Amino acid sequence: MSLGVVMLVHDALGRAEELARHWATHGCPVVVHVDKRVKRDAYARFVNALSDLDNVKFSKRHRCEWGTWSLVAASQTASKLMLKSFADVRHVLLASGSCLPLRPVAEMVAYLEERPQTNFIESATTEDVPWTVGGLDAERFTLRFPFSWKRHRRLFDGYVRLQRRAGFKRKIPSGLVPHLGSQWWCLTRQTLSAVLEDPERETYDRYFKRVWIPDESYYQTLVRLYSTNIESRSLTLSKFDFQGKPHIFYDDHLQLLRRSDCFVARKIWPHANKLYSSFLSEDASIMTGAEPNPGKIDRIFSKAVERRTKGRPGLVMQSRFPNDGWENGTTAAPYSVFEGFNELFEDFEPWLARAVGARVHGNLFSAEKVQFAGNETEFFGAMSSSAAVRDYNPQAFLTNLIWNTRGERQCFQFGPMDSQDVTWTLAKDPNAQISVVTGAWALPLFRSNLNFSDIRREAARLQKIESDHIDVLRSGYARARIRIWTLADFVANPMEPLQTVIDEIGSRGSTRLTEAPRMVSLDGFGQFLQNLKNQGMHPYLMGDFTVGQDPGPTARSERKPYLVK
Repeated sequence: MSLGVVMLVHDALGRAEELARHWATHGCPVVVHVDKRVKRDAYARFVNALSDLDNVKFSKRHRCEWGTWSLVAASQTASKLMLKSFADVRHVLLASGSCLPLRPVAEMVAYLEERPQTNFIESATTEDVPWTVGGLDAERFTLRFPFSWKRHRRLFDGYVRLQRRAGFKRKIPSGLVPHLGSQWWCLTRQTLSAVLEDPERETYDRYFKRVWIPDESYYQTLVRLYSTNIESRSLTLSKFDFQGKPHIFYDDHLQLLRRSDCFVARKIWPHANKLYSSFLSEDASIMTGAEPNPGKIDRIFSKAVERRTKGRPGLVMQSRFPNDGWENGTTAAPYSVFEGFNELFEDFEPWLARAVGARVHGNLFSAEKVQFAGNETEFFGAMSSSAAVRDYNPQAFLTNLIWNTRGERQCFQFGPMDSQDVTWTLAKDPNAQISVVTGAWALPLFRSNLNFSDIRREAARLQKIESDHIDVLRSGYARARIRIWTLADFVANPMEPLQTVIDEIGSRGSTRLTEAPRMVSLDGFGQFLQNLKNQGMHPYLMGDFTVGQDPGPTARSERKPYLVK
């Protein structure tokens, strides 16, 4: 025999029994450490189930907890028993009760026999390890960690802050250079016995008892003292997500695990019956003879991490609600926002729908109700026209609308009388195309029958809202495609900006407009603006309208230069 397995078990004892029996019946002695928190009855049944195997032994039990010295102590106790009980063991593999052999044991034994002096343990200095999570890399060796991170989080964090503030640093034992790596190693008998029998072991143990997560650094550091023949990699495939939590393998990962050519994988779901039955079978056809290469599947895991952290563009759902700024794009597809066009043109919405072949809504963020196209009360994805429901989360409303209508361009109206909570969302969304005719909100006031004092107050209020909105659109944070015209500039030459907007949307029709919406009458509008000035309100967003020279609706004959080449 040349390979012994030290197995750390804390749950799923049925699967652990199956794995221990698999190793043992294929010539690999097993020493099992069972967490002391496992109840006595369950432990007794587990021991009894493996009592027919002479090469399976059980070590003294420790109460184990993640991130603490207890895991190292458990591996030390079991390893000592392994070296004492099985003199023929040349390599010792540390595994857990959820580590599943992916290739025949005979193939792994042959691989190790070809490398009798090689230690397989991931061991890198803190400067070379990019995967530490939680802000503690070098500090895990220079601070003290007497409190459990899982059970006493506030004490743990508070004591770390106190040590940082006091400038406390522990002295690292002479001759040690801290290294980090995976806790799942395969060491030669010579190296492992040197670690366990070192005269300075008491000093090293005392130091590492106050290191954070010592099972990722104890053997990884000490092995450098006793061996120069080190392969800094693990024979056990273990993958971690962006939070440092291990990926769990399920039945649908069968082909993925086979592709890796690794000898062992963790962490396998206890109920993955297909994985256990496939890899614990006696089918010799799965023998590959290939070098373990987890890099073959790294791309898949990288994409999985990206999908989990960023998600799909414009998709936010209960199961993956990202922090602000973590979302992968606000919306899923391009859309268009028109501000002031409904006020300036008659029947603008049906005209735009004919011109671009898109879904054209009214004011989706109107204070009274959501004005869906066709005045629908419900829209795709069971979206309600209720303003109260929409205003619970306006950004989510917009995101849902665009996601639910992927493949169809959405256009809607917006203005200063609408809810402004979505202003920054629109401005920062690269998918948004925003076209603004400033001051057009004054046209409904111009045609209204209100008292002029009321008109002046409302005009001042709406101008302040639109001014703030324009400031947002012109800010350095804006990422939307934004075009802004004053009302005076727009009505002086309406066809050119209309053509520009239609071209950006991507009209399904001809390249030049053959039909234009009818502009509302502007007779007397210049005098109306002058009256506002006379009442003490300065209407500056409309542009320059000279009194007595009011532009009227553009005549059909005046459009012809834009309609023909």
